[in-house]
Amino acid sequence: MDGAGKDGTIKHVMSGVNPQGCQVFSFKQPSAEELDHDFLWRIHKGVPERGRIGIFNRSHYEDVLVAKVHPAVLLKTRLPNVRTEEDITKKFWKQRYGQINDFERYLTETGVTVLKFFLNVSKEEQERRFISRLEDESKKLEILFLRF
Repeated sequence: MDGAGKDGTIKHVMSGVNPQGCQVFSFKQPSAEELDHDFLWRIHKGVPERGRIGIFNRSHYEDVLVAKVHPAVLLKTRLPNVRTEEDITKKFWKQRYGQINDFERYLTETGVTVLKFFLNVSKEEQERRFISRLEDESKKLEILFLRF
């Protein structure tokens, strides 16, 4: 969710942790290589090795949320059972959610502790934050950078 303060929250919460034991993964729009694999492939690659803390700024849930709002995203994945938007049925979503549950169960069974946080702000608060960014000279460069 844009404007929810994910980056700032991560920075604040993790400020007391030795950075050598942490790694942050920011999942953006999938690359061509990532689209050639299943939707959990890039997430699995980011799972930290034993003894480390992995922080995911966005995650596999983003793949579900964005694709539900913009079904054309799924057509780019070249899934054999998804050739048109009509192929994206309730059954498809039930399977996808099941795959996420199975993946997270697998992680916990292999010793990974999964903690999930969802930041939610209203549309009005998001708008207020975006407007204040535009008025803050130090934030304008960040906005311009994010657009490129």
